[in-house]
Amino acid sequence: MSKISIITVTYNCGKTLEETIHSVLLQDHPDVEYIVVDGLSTDDTLEVIRRYRHKIDHFVSEKDEGLYYAINKGIQMATGDIIGILHADDFYIGEDVLTKIDNAFKKENADAVYADLYYVDQNNTDKIVRKWKSGKYSHGKFLWGWMPPHPAFFVRKEVYQKFGAFNTTLRSAADYELMLRFIHKHKIKLAYLPEFIVKMRTGGQSNASVKNRVKANQEDRKAWELNGMKPYFFTLTLKPLRKIFQFI
Repeated sequence: MSKISIITVTYNCGKTLEETIHSVLLQDHPDVEYIVVDGLSTDDTLEVIRRYRHKIDHFVSEKDEGLYYAINKGIQMATGDIIGILHADDFYIGEDVLTKIDNAFKKENADAVYADLYYVDQNNTDKIVRKWKSGKYSHGKFLWGWMPPHPAFFVRKEVYQKFGAFNTTLRSAADYELMLRFIHKHKIKLAYLPEFIVKMRTGGQSNASVKNRVKANQEDRKAWELNGMKPYFFTLTLKPLRKIFQFI
């Protein structure tokens, strides 16, 4: 089996972090490396981490320049063949998620594997608010607003080494830019696992207000330009409305 590195970035998320950590440590996959990168939290985040420190392979708490700097730091620390990113508001559904991901990589000889995701209520994670069903990918879908959910997106480390990590000049669209670059521009080999594997609490910054959504759209355009491509008008029109295609 492949070694899988999971990266969790934390900053003042003590209320939700323990569930995230549990969902990683309970995985039945025999070779999981867990990396936690903290940005000098001031709440009880560090106390939660200390309770599980003996089961966390790599941990650092220091000031950084934001989420994507911290994720890149985790990618540099990772020694696994496959890298996944699980934010501190999210958690895996079931104990066999990483085994299923590993099997999908092997079956399809894939560079990356993606699956589906539930949006859940912040206070009641049994309450499903939306379902993000990715569907199979075919080249050109990014032009129609398609993208996989980032917490359900796993990539071989060699892809990061070849095509680079997160672009930290972007604030809200760095995950979108990375997937656009890997999938649409460089055409890495994808495999789709048609299962819901992650629960994500609602309340993401880029969708918190109309103003934030406008800023996010501007960054989406910049993501295309950074890759030497110009998006069609409907690319940026439809991306915020992905529910037409993916949310059920």
